[in-house]
Amino acid sequence: MQVDYIIVGLGLAGLAFAEELLQNQKSFIVFENDSQRSSLVAAGVYNPIVLKRFNAVWNVQEQLKIALPFYKTLEKKLHNKYDQKIDIHRIFASVEEQNNWFAASDKPVLSDYMHPKIIKNSNRAINAPFGFGRLSRTGRIDTNKLLSDYRKYLSDKGIVKKEEFEHDQIQFENDIINYKGTKATKIVFCEGFGLKKNPYFKDLPMEEAKGELLTIHAPKLKLDVIMKASIFIQPLENDLYKIGATFNWDDKTSKPTEGAKKELLDKLDAIINVDYKVVDHVAGIRPTTRDRRPLVGLHKKHTQLAILNGLGTRGVILAPSMAKSLYKCLEHQKQLSKEISIGRF
Repeated sequence: MQVDYIIVGLGLAGLAFAEELLQNQKSFIVFENDSQRSSLVAAGVYNPIVLKRFNAVWNVQEQLKIALPFYKTLEKKLHNKYDQKIDIHRIFASVEEQNNWFAASDKPVLSDYMHPKIIKNSNRAINAPFGFGRLSRTGRIDTNKLLSDYRKYLSDKGIVKKEEFEHDQIQFENDIINYKGTKATKIVFCEGFGLKKNPYFKDLPMEEAKGELLTIHAPKLKLDVIMKASIFIQPLENDLYKIGATFNWDDKTSKPTEGAKKELLDKLDAIINVDYKVVDHVAGIRPTTRDRRPLVGLHKKHTQLAILNGLGTRGVILAPSMAKSLYKCLEHQKQLSKEISIGRF
């Protein structure tokens, strides 16, 4: 078999690059072993504001200009709904936070999303004596549903191999790569935390952060917005809510823990005062970096090998634009931005 590309990994990064290849009539095959679950357990929220410090996410306007049409195209292509438009309410803990919100809401970029008005709490199920700040033009991508549909779409085309990729089986034959009889001009690694087992890119400074999420059933909560404080409360359907998320820089397993569950429930109990039941608990490893920028680029020696990784907590915003940048680099020799290029290390 001969193809233009081999893609390793089919989380959001792999999906975005696969779609870029399809849009440009390039042939490819994907190797996916379901070992990396960060995209599947992600909250999927696209929010242009860092709500801890009330400042804009890096380069967010350009990223959203690419990301939102990207997901709309996939909805039409796969005949399903993934993008849920939903406001975010930031719970204020003090008058000082209210004042900081007012000051930030006048700034360029931020003023497009932040409303300069305090919303009084009228929901008895929520503890918010200082009220909320409202963010609009935000939403969530149902990453679990999207990835499931897209994997089936590629599988139906016969271009997904559900097996572990063996890096030591790569053979370099002039300008061609031979991997177990499959020949390609390029391999793009979208392995998430699996980067640590990749001998060609394992020395890049990825800082993996384990995240755990709960799903609760709370019929009396009655939320139609995402609540954000020390944790987020994200409404789903049928009185279900996603609660998250934890950050653990030491545990590199994808196994849910009782300690994280207790941490989330303690914070949840400080915010809501209605009965609920925990119905699910999941964990995954976020592939992030010390400077909170993606890992995109080519191997210094083996330029047939490329990487698209390190999307962290904002994968739904970053993946489409990073895939487009990498494709232009590989096919048109367009230089990558220093902020995302692995050449910065």
